[in-house]
Parts: sequence; C-alpha cells; structure tokens
Amino acid sequence: MLENARKTSLAMGIALLALPVALAHADPRDDWAFLAQVRQATAAYRNINVAAQAGYVARDPFCVSGPDRGAMGVHVANPTLIGGNQPQVSEPQIVIYEPQADGSMVLVGVEYVVMADAWDAQYPNGPGPSVGGQLMLKFPAPNLFDMPSIYVLHAWAWRNNPDGNFAMWNRNVTCQKQPLPALS
Repeated sequence: MLENARKTSLAMGIALLALPVALAHADPRDDWAFLAQVRQATAAYRNINVAAQAGYVARDPFCVSGPDRGAMGVHVANPTLIGGNQPQVSEPQIVIYEPQADGSMVLVGVEYVVMADAWDAQYPNGPGPSVGGQLMLKFPAPNLFDMPSIYVLHAWAWRNNPDGNFAMWNRNVTCQKQPLPALS
C-alpha cells in the first residue's frame, strides 16, 4: 500500500512538471527567439556523432517513453556542463534524440539541467534557475530517473510539441522505432 501511495505521489509530481513553462510568458515571440537560438547552437548535433565528439554521451541507450504523454527520447548528456551554475542557451546539458528503426537517431530537442542542491546552496532565498528567460522546474528526488533533485527545462526546438515548446513530454516523439536488443 505504501508503494502504491509513493507511485501515485510520484505520478502527480510528474504530471505537474509536464505543464508547459511557456504559460508564464506574455509574448510567444520570446519563445520562438529562444528556440531559434537553441536550433542555431545545436544544428551540428543533428549528427549524433558530432555530439559525441563534443563530449555528449548516452547515460543509457534507452528511449524514455511516457504511458500516455508521448516520449522524451534518448538523452545524451555532456557531464562537463552539468552543475549548479546558470545554464546558457548555447550549451544545453542534454541533447534528445528519437530512435529510428534503422538504428539512426533524429535530434528532437534539448534539456537544460542544474543540480538543485548546488543551486539552492548558492541561492538559498533566490528563485530557481532560468535559461534565456525560461524558468526551470524543480524535479525532486526520488524520481523515476534515479537522479538527485534537479532543475530541468525541455526545449523542443527540433520537433513540434502540441503540448507546448517547453513541456516535459512530447506526443510527437515516439520510442516505438527503437530496435530492441536481441535476447540471449
């Protein structure tokens, strides 16, 4: 019973995080300018090999999929960029790919990440971090990604998201094409 309550609490927390951050902005042109900056900064990473040469590595090769909200995709992170500092639009900590049936990857978005403990220690009474004017959301631990508490912002710069450019999940991204590993 306690396990079910914990899962329900986690699911409710994730549902709140799925709300688009864009609602806080009065002028959608700011959002489009931000996404244009992201596309410019990450255009070379449409080739996942270029991202790897720039220091991005996959935490695991599996695509993150939601039961009813779409997917996030395969997260490829640059560990040297993850910390407690103010993130820069031009340096996303994570690039997100959608796996294809032929094994290739298509860049669909980015994720900005700030370690919450480091940020909160540096700014104990301040607001959470932001990127290019976009507020980041706190994703507390424990969480389904087995991560410590983090601030996150997804930016769907390369794939339209019907739920908003900064929603956590994207219904236009799928994990269904990811080849499954052979069973031994």
